[in-house]
Amino acid sequence: MQNLLPIAEKIGASLKERRETITIAESSAGGLISAALLSVSGASVYYRGGAVVYTLDARRAFLDIPDSTLKGLKPLSEQYALALARGARDRFASSWGIGELGAAGPTGSRYGDPAGTSVIGVAGAVERSLTVRTGSADRIANMRAFSAAALDLLAQCIAAAPRS
Repeated sequence: MQNLLPIAEKIGASLKERRETITIAESSAGGLISAALLSVSGASVYYRGGAVVYTLDARRAFLDIPDSTLKGLKPLSEQYALALARGARDRFASSWGIGELGAAGPTGSRYGDPAGTSVIGVAGAVERSLTVRTGSADRIANMRAFSAAALDLLAQCIAAAPRS
């Protein structure tokens, strides 16, 4: 968690300065993205909410994304992660949303993706996505790597976005 704090502090300061908000929908990161953002003093100004959407039931309950929105999308794809990010953002009327899912390990996903694979989407004034492949089966190390990648991607998007 310590390695996530500097980027979370930078993001928190940017969101506060811009008067913008964030909602998180994470899966294989297990809540670490939210924990990092919530570790910053004054997080209640920008953090609208978050959920660990580890299952289809959780996604349906917390994000209320219609199944038709995800129909035809590979579950472990950047397009799916962006759909989660948009769903989280829209559900809480936030400026930004992060969607993350993957296979932390020690085994791969049921869709054939190896352990150490995560897809991340950021939705807001700028939208971007990425795939992370650590090549490792170390569950905890992967969760940290996925969280760091998500926070880095969010910071890039915020920096690239016009001020509202």
